[in-house]
Amino acid sequence: MRTLCGVFVGNMKDPDETRRGRVDLVDIPLPEMGPQDVRIKVAYCAICGSDPHCVAGCFGQPQGSTDPIPLGHEVSGVIVELGPEANHKGLKVGDRVAGNFLRFCGGCYYCQNGQQQYCVNAQEYNRPGYASELVWHEDQVYKLPDEVSLKKGCLLEPMSIIVRMLDKANMKVGMRVLVSGGGPIGQMACQAFKMYGATKLTMSEPIADRRELAKTYGADFVIDPVNENFYERCMEITNGLGYDVVLDCSGSIHCVRDLPEVTANAGMLIYGAQYPNDYDMPFNISKYCYFKELTITGVFVAPYAYPRALQMLTRMNLDALTEKVFDLEDGVAAFDAQLTGKYPKILIKCNPDID
Repeated sequence: MRTLCGVFVGNMKDPDETRRGRVDLVDIPLPEMGPQDVRIKVAYCAICGSDPHCVAGCFGQPQGSTDPIPLGHEVSGVIVELGPEANHKGLKVGDRVAGNFLRFCGGCYYCQNGQQQYCVNAQEYNRPGYASELVWHEDQVYKLPDEVSLKKGCLLEPMSIIVRMLDKANMKVGMRVLVSGGGPIGQMACQAFKMYGATKLTMSEPIADRRELAKTYGADFVIDPVNENFYERCMEITNGLGYDVVLDCSGSIHCVRDLPEVTANAGMLIYGAQYPNDYDMPFNISKYCYFKELTITGVFVAPYAYPRALQMLTRMNLDALTEKVFDLEDGVAAFDAQLTGKYPKILIKCNPDID
């Protein structure tokens, strides 16, 4: 099958860009079906912000490796085949589905300790989504509600991240919330936190169109961190108190250092994006953890959040995040467009005959 892969031709940090990682269409074999597997004809696979990071070597690929790394995990499609033992979830051929790109084994220490995100066998079914077909274990697959289109269905995986962020935030009605970064995760978070009763809901984002989009999704205030004094604006909005919950969805080293300052005393600060592996942020433990008692955490994956995320998809306005679509054969151009930041989200249509 033909799929988009990260292809490495040299050192990841080579100053010559032509020798760094790149995206290309590569032919790889479709995995064989196991007895509990499901074969899916892929409709859409959305570009995640982590995909370019993967191509750039941020996930520990060996430098100088030439092995292609299959990409794509925000997937929707239609079931075309079920293994003879794939009968635990009531799935049928023809069902419109989305799913979790990881399968947790259930038997290792972490799975049995409620920490499935660290499952030692989770990568076994991590198959590429930018492809015409995909084989997943039935545990990974969720039938979409009738009112959720395949375009919106491919956002189930990012929706699961939003659900887990809400869980980690320990949200209560009336909490003041700041979202830093107006990409897809930030825009979805803005909607979801608004539903949860967030007040003073603020989006900090340098791109004007994304600030305007955040307003339509419920932001009470927006900040241009390039042309406004970020700290002063946050203090003005919150009457000098700061935000009870601060969520970074930007992954930008230019943003993350300022966030502890605008987090309220005893507040929750969630670094919810992918950051450069070699970036170390100065952090005054006495100031932020002793005197301010901040709780600081991150988000890796969302092992248990999919059933609730599936229900939330029916309540989300995702039109602006599903408008820009490239065909699979134009996948390289899609990644080039992703890097411009022009579009809030880009989808790749993997089969022309399903929609």
